[in-house]
Amino acid sequence: MYARLRALFENDYDADGFRSCSVTGLDVHRSVENHVKLFAITAVIALIVGGSFAFTVASTRWEVIGLLAPGQFYTHLSLHAWNLLIFWMVFMEIAILYVGGPMVLGRRLPFTGIAKAGWAIMVAGAVGVNLSIWFTSAPEQAPLLTAYVPLPVSPWFYATAIVFLLGATVAALPFFVSIWQEKRLGETGTLPLVAFGAFITSIIAVEAILGGIAAFGYALVWRVGLIDSVSVGIYRQLYWIVGHGAQQINLLAMITVWYFLTHVIGGAVVVSEKVSRSAFILYLFFINLGAAHHLMVDPGLSVGWRIWNTSYAFYGAAFASMIHAFAIPAGLEAGRRQRGLGGGLFGWLTSAPWRTPAFSATIFSIILFGFLGGITGVVMGQMQVNMTWHNTLATVGHFHATVALGTTLTFMGLVLFAVKTMFRRDFVSDRLASLVPYAYAGTMSVATLMLMYAGILYGVPRRTAAVVENIPGTSFNLSAAAPLFVIFGVFALLAIVSGTLFVLVTVGSLLFGADNSDRNLTELHSEGGLAPDGGSVHVVEVRGTFVLCLVFMAVFIASYVLNWYLLTQLWSIGA
Repeated sequence: MYARLRALFENDYDADGFRSCSVTGLDVHRSVENHVKLFAITAVIALIVGGSFAFTVASTRWEVIGLLAPGQFYTHLSLHAWNLLIFWMVFMEIAILYVGGPMVLGRRLPFTGIAKAGWAIMVAGAVGVNLSIWFTSAPEQAPLLTAYVPLPVSPWFYATAIVFLLGATVAALPFFVSIWQEKRLGETGTLPLVAFGAFITSIIAVEAILGGIAAFGYALVWRVGLIDSVSVGIYRQLYWIVGHGAQQINLLAMITVWYFLTHVIGGAVVVSEKVSRSAFILYLFFINLGAAHHLMVDPGLSVGWRIWNTSYAFYGAAFASMIHAFAIPAGLEAGRRQRGLGGGLFGWLTSAPWRTPAFSATIFSIILFGFLGGITGVVMGQMQVNMTWHNTLATVGHFHATVALGTTLTFMGLVLFAVKTMFRRDFVSDRLASLVPYAYAGTMSVATLMLMYAGILYGVPRRTAAVVENIPGTSFNLSAAAPLFVIFGVFALLAIVSGTLFVLVTVGSLLFGADNSDRNLTELHSEGGLAPDGGSVHVVEVRGTFVLCLVFMAVFIASYVLNWYLLTQLWSIGA
């Protein structure tokens, strides 16, 4: 077994440590590839841990089962959130930085010792956070992501969370050095789009990490007795720099992967480098302002500040997302039409390599993130609607649409792509590997919609173990939401089964899959974007993308109008 694991980090390299990837066309150095593998494997381990707690959380919220007591539920919910929203994502994002930086640029990974040290510090911090939550003396005080003061959370939690954030900073340093080397020593004037997207992602990450260190450091000095009290308002504002910023790292990393995989596997081109880069820059200035919707009831913030951040400033980030929502499918349509791959309105899409899991996962992620995560995010980001959504299951549904249907599905596709192209292993079952994106996207979509409906239509609160019969301590009855929870429970468990299938395919392929290093993986790039036929992309029709964008906007408008109508019913405007 040890020899098999060791072999996962060995490929055929030349005397300088490089090999040419037949799928991406990149010259990949051993130092980059092995560290990408290290962080990706660790991310999958975090996914397994978080997924195991997803089972206990879903089995509790589906009150027919009611698996856990309220105190235990909060502990399991905290572990579920930290492992899936933070550890699984951030370990994958460091791997993506290494891909977007030195791998795309054809360079060695600089300072590999620092990369390993960063990985070790991150692992220590992640283990520490998990242990501090699990061994919290009072289960109902287990710190969720927010870990709001003055809840007396263990100082070990704050300390180990800071360790993890510092580890991520250390691990990202080689990426920044590789970008500096490229700009100082490289021959090209601009970074490739994927490298540019990774660079903007890293800047957002720095902002988030600094906010997290400030928030958790502030709470830590209070918990160890160096200061007598903390300002709840200041803590909340500091926390949401990382609390919301961490999800924006996910967003930018996900979009960077979308550009990469649609090009390599689907044959996409970039419709306009300048426009796509401009969208990334808009994120840099506006995306973190969306954190304001978590602070709508804070008395220390003025109404003007809230309105500015949840409307005019927030539109900058929404506009950037609209650009990517057009540019990526338009690039796919233009690239495939250039190659004669599919005619008619949607032939370019129906003829795409849907049996390749990295491709189907990417396209499902784009569609589901846009229609379920993006639309609900903009609607919920408005101050008035937010007041009716925020502490309900609608918010839980929203971020499952963004980080489960969006980022996680994308990262699943990227991991399966890496199994074949970097670990150089065939899948133990091509059929099961192809099934994973369909099963996970379908089941998680239904579970997510049920969470949204339960929150929007019935106001079912979040972070509670049981509410369908009665909210504890009240006579308020939510039994009308019971049918939604039946559907949610069934599909949530099916989604967990789908996630388990992903893990089995991934781990099984790494341990038992056939070595494909002596083979050209033509099935992954037979329609890929490595060698465009030439000609201007601007003379190619993208009418299919235009129709899809019209559908998207129609759904957007309908959702917006519906939520404002529901708001008028709640407040009885005009009565």
